[in-house]
Amino acid sequence: MKVKIHTLFQYLLDTTEADPEAFVGFSLSESPRLGEFMDALDPALPLDWNQKSFRGLPALRRHVMDRAGLSDVCKPDDVLITAGAAEANYLAFMQLVQPGDEVVTERPGWPQAGVLAEAVGATLKVVDREESAGWVLPLDEVEAAVTERTRLIFVTNPNNPTGRLMTRAELERLVQIADRVGAWLVVDEVYAGLEWNGSRAPSIAGLYPRGVTTGSVSKALGLQGLRTGWMICRDPDLIWDAIILRENSSEIMNILGEVIAEIALRPDRYNQSMKTARADGMKTLERLDRFVAEQPRLDWVKPQAGLIGLARLDGIDGDVFAKRLLADPYRTFLLPGSSYGMQNHVRLGVGGGAAANLDLGLERMGELLANWQT
Repeated sequence: MKVKIHTLFQYLLDTTEADPEAFVGFSLSESPRLGEFMDALDPALPLDWNQKSFRGLPALRRHVMDRAGLSDVCKPDDVLITAGAAEANYLAFMQLVQPGDEVVTERPGWPQAGVLAEAVGATLKVVDREESAGWVLPLDEVEAAVTERTRLIFVTNPNNPTGRLMTRAELERLVQIADRVGAWLVVDEVYAGLEWNGSRAPSIAGLYPRGVTTGSVSKALGLQGLRTGWMICRDPDLIWDAIILRENSSEIMNILGEVIAEIALRPDRYNQSMKTARADGMKTLERLDRFVAEQPRLDWVKPQAGLIGLARLDGIDGDVFAKRLLADPYRTFLLPGSSYGMQNHVRLGVGGGAAANLDLGLERMGELLANWQT
């Protein structure tokens, strides 16, 4: 099996040496500092995993269930702590999908499913979300794509990168589609909890016995550097198989990461952090929305949830635009839409806090748009 690089990661690697002065498109909340957790950390904490649960710290797993609204449906052993949501997706995928299976996924969406399907030798079927329809996932087309050979359906909710939020009714329809052929349904929920319109959607692990919920503390809480995420599933065999696979990859536990994540997910801290993230995100989202409205060569469907959205460039290639914006004299970073298979788009984001220098970045982006020449 050879895993090929996806376009998003390739662009990040290609621009590693750049030194931008501003960012338009941060995908996570402003990151807290270690000192904010010192009051709750035990200086005598052993930094090994001896005598610890291979599934993750029990208190952390309980918090994960509570935050996902699954405490009445799932039990702690239905939760496995992983190295971020990406590892959770990987563990589920690699245990479930075999060569010749079919995988159904969305576009635009998180590109990991496509990379893994190709590596395994599975057949990938892509269902396009239509911008003209507000980036809604067309469930009739999903149903048409699903066959008896479909092993796994992978989507993100809220959608990464458009911020479109699937409702309970849409998720229940997706469950019916998957259940008809006995397929597994993996829903990546890294942006859950940051809804601008409406409430948080129910987690798929509570709606479907073969549903796998994945998530992390990276996005909404800004704790990307902890590399702490999870998978939740009521099928004990899948969780056990994931434990075995993880033992042969990232191995057992990131103790310090799990301890800090557990502190961050305690109700008082979590509620305050999310309140701040929502307030900051909403304020910045309105700023971005005004900016887009003022630009004659830019348009978007305002995100319903999450910290990022896709904006369409009128007659401009997104890759060319992003590279010019990153170069002198603009020195502003944003991600081209080709990272998600959307060539004439760029990703805009509301995260990062003051360090993103968003106002400066938007000013320079506006200058480049005004002076654009092919």
